[in-house]
Amino acid sequence: MSIKVYTDGACKGNPGVGGWGVYIKTDSYEKDLYGGELETTNNQMEMQAAIEALKYLKDQDKVIELYTDSNYLRQGITEWIHKWKLNNWKTAAKKPVANRDLWIQISDLNEVMQVEWHWVKGHAGDPGNERADYLANLGVENVQ
Repeated sequence: MSIKVYTDGACKGNPGVGGWGVYIKTDSYEKDLYGGELETTNNQMEMQAAIEALKYLKDQDKVIELYTDSNYLRQGITEWIHKWKLNNWKTAAKKPVANRDLWIQISDLNEVMQVEWHWVKGHAGDPGNERADYLANLGVENVQ
């Protein structure tokens, strides 16, 4: 059995007030998580959603199928991060990696958990993604 997790971020202005949302679904339960920050970016909220989901599930020994509509997040953790680490957190253009602190948190959690990273098209009717989007917007409202 795996755990399905849908994450999303929202930002009113970029940067601006932002929120993150997490929808967790297993065979036996569903869980909603959300929160936000006063001054953030959309990418940071996408990442924070993944961090909060993985922190919540860190004691699970099951496969976590994490669905995000952020290619930045999915490609960052599955492809780009390996070279960033080898290059001392520098991009191919030799510039510092943006959001390094968040990438480190995601990487640390990802390394000790069984996470399968999936991309899902946002705002396309996927029920889990729509729920995570709704929760991210609740996170924005909660902060405002």
